[in-house]
Amino acid sequence: MLNYSNRKRAFRLSPPQTLALGFIVIILIGSVIFATPSSNTNGEALPFLDAMFIAASAACVTGLSVINVGMDFTTLGQVSLMVLIQVGGLGFTTMATLIAIVLRRRISFRERLILQEAMNQTTLEGIIPLIKKVMVYSLVIEAVGAILLASRFMTEMPVGRALYFGLFHSISIFNNAGFDLFGMYPDRSASLIDYAQDPFISIVSMILIVLGGLGFIVLSDLITYRQNKRLTLHSKVVLAASAGLIVFGTIIIFIFEYSNPNTMQPLSFTHKLLNAMMQSVSSRSAGVSTVDIGELRQATQFAIMLLMFVGAAPGSTGGGIKVTTLVVLIFAVIAMLRGREDVVLFRRRLDQDRIHKAITFTLLSFFLIVIATMVLTTTESAPFLPIMFEVTSAFATAGMSTGITDQFSSFGKAFLIVLMFVGRLGPVTLAFALARKPEKDKFRRPEGRITIG
Repeated sequence: MLNYSNRKRAFRLSPPQTLALGFIVIILIGSVIFATPSSNTNGEALPFLDAMFIAASAACVTGLSVINVGMDFTTLGQVSLMVLIQVGGLGFTTMATLIAIVLRRRISFRERLILQEAMNQTTLEGIIPLIKKVMVYSLVIEAVGAILLASRFMTEMPVGRALYFGLFHSISIFNNAGFDLFGMYPDRSASLIDYAQDPFISIVSMILIVLGGLGFIVLSDLITYRQNKRLTLHSKVVLAASAGLIVFGTIIIFIFEYSNPNTMQPLSFTHKLLNAMMQSVSSRSAGVSTVDIGELRQATQFAIMLLMFVGAAPGSTGGGIKVTTLVVLIFAVIAMLRGREDVVLFRRRLDQDRIHKAITFTLLSFFLIVIATMVLTTTESAPFLPIMFEVTSAFATAGMSTGITDQFSSFGKAFLIVLMFVGRLGPVTLAFALARKPEKDKFRRPEGRITIG
């Protein structure tokens, strides 16, 4: 009996391992659905690797695609894609918890630990109420977004299709997935390029992207602000950093693309500014665009890569190293330059563990992108910058592409699938999932010194 109990404990998965396994299962289920002939308009089975690529891109809310989902997928395939985006954006643990709550099943302590890991929380306190809020906020925001988008689409397509398009794109944009169905029309451009001069579509899309990228913790703080009259440190940092990055990205893109005849030169000043802001907001993780990314100047593409690398906020539908990580790193450098021991944000001192985690996460992410770019520039025929752009987009689950995704070899597609998976989980979470259970050191070694700088 004792041996059986020990074996049972040995095979029990840790929260990071459970998250990793859960996403793998979701991706495999999606792959099987997309590979079936009934999901494809030509009535033939989609190659399994391509099906897995789409499933991984949807579950990891990335938006990269090797097919035209609007034209090549049937209604079954498109609805399955939409469901996969929703599950991937909110997280399978969130969905499973809500089902358990509806069925009035008790949420165990272990399940709460998994939820804590999935939502990037530092404590178990209030985790179940937060999950309930996540679903309510998401459904309300997506419903309002669907109605607004459908009201605009009704001016150019039948009511039924407009409602369907409104729902699909609201879910896709809010979850920062970036998939679109406009490829259904042969004479239409991909993504939102045909709406470059439509302020309504751009503004609604930006609001959905920002709300999805702020994270549910921040949304909860904002909604209860009238009662509490205060924001948490996390919310203050996320809001300030997000606003700063949007402004920074808008200025950079506006300057670099102002005179580009292939993107923004034909537009009026107002529309140039609106499109620059749209690309700035979207590039952090959403993947939709009102200009052709492949036609952007290389300086603009590189700036977008930096924005994709940073990504959205923790606990959101976005990817990247997260805006809070960037802020911690910047203020750690400032504190070092000023000769101060503590890193202080909004009159609050940060724990050294947070700083070490930010450094670890950033370096792991950076090295992963560098190594992946080096490998794919060897195996693929595309130029260096587009490949690095694609790699960054896959890892940051941003979904923006210069248009070379479908040109990748089987090895390249498989490599991007792994990048999307790692990016969605996070390198640190994946490392904990793969690592053995850590053992506490029994002693500390003598201190040594090396020269820095």
